[in-house]
Amino acid sequence: MKERLIAFFKRETVLCAAFLLAAGSMFLVRPDAGYLSYIDVRTLAILFCLMAVMAGLQKTRVFQWTAQALLGRVRSARQLVLILVLLCFFSSMLITNDVALITFVPFTFTVLGLAGEAVKERLIIPVVVLQTIAANLGSMLTPIGNPQNLYLYGKAGLSLGAFVRLMLPYAAASLLLTVLWSLVQSRTCRAPIAVSFAEKADLSGRTGQLAAYLVLFALALLTVARVVPYGVTLAVTAAALLVIDRSIFARVDYSLLLTFVGFFIFTGNMERLPAVSELLQAVVSGNELIAGVAVSQVISNVPAALLLSGFTDDFAALLTGVNLGGLGTLIASMASLISYKLIAREEGGIKGAYFRCFTAANICFLAVLLVFALICG
Repeated sequence: MKERLIAFFKRETVLCAAFLLAAGSMFLVRPDAGYLSYIDVRTLAILFCLMAVMAGLQKTRVFQWTAQALLGRVRSARQLVLILVLLCFFSSMLITNDVALITFVPFTFTVLGLAGEAVKERLIIPVVVLQTIAANLGSMLTPIGNPQNLYLYGKAGLSLGAFVRLMLPYAAASLLLTVLWSLVQSRTCRAPIAVSFAEKADLSGRTGQLAAYLVLFALALLTVARVVPYGVTLAVTAAALLVIDRSIFARVDYSLLLTFVGFFIFTGNMERLPAVSELLQAVVSGNELIAGVAVSQVISNVPAALLLSGFTDDFAALLTGVNLGGLGTLIASMASLISYKLIAREEGGIKGAYFRCFTAANICFLAVLLVFALICG
């Protein structure tokens, strides 16, 4: 029993921390009807729908099919690296940074293996590091790119156009940095490359499911844009999954939803304690960018967004801070841990080298983009 609890805590550290904070705060603010106002049901409903739809799309293998189509004409390391990295950058805007990495990092292992052992040995670490950075940075451009965006987008009451305009300069700067770094890393491998897939991703027999999931995805986008009520989308998505594939319910990340609930309760209670609320507002107000980056390094950027949002009205600066704050430490973005775990499982002997490369690259990207944000701000 003890071993199971320890394993659960290691696996769900952020969730456990969220509920410990929530439980502790209940001793300071006794549970009452006001607790109901803490929970952002709209964000939770949209997040559930998006995770369910992405799980369904993953199961159709449409992402692998797309990637194979793009890689069919690769002839050099430069082309290979750019495609693998930019797949994560652009796809994360629509399918979230987590799903982009869960899908394309294992796919990268396969592709590099097909390109040859020497190519794989030289490129596996820099490519996966760049894919992780690309997914975290590309996801910042849209409200559905990552959980903190979806939450702050709703909290700030921004329009879709205003959100994209706000994040576009940072996304553009990130794209430029990502391309330049990819070109530099690809120069370590100059041999001609050809990738041929023995097993092609086949969509035949799945076109009906694919069409249904795309309709559900479009419905979720309309809900994000505040065209369709979230209750309608939630009901339609749940009913559709019961008909299409009930197993998708088991693939949803419920721990993320519960993490949101825990931090909603903790933040809501802190706002009701005048001394604590005033202190946090004094610390955060006017320093949202730096606070977002700094707190993300310790507790990751999703909890940082939930925690800090209760003590500022400058959501634009906070949004930038927690998105850039996904760079830096390995835990600054939970998506980064996905890549690390996949690398550890695939090539356990290179974990140390991967961590060093990851940290160095993240610090460089964070430094450049933080200076850019301070200048723009």
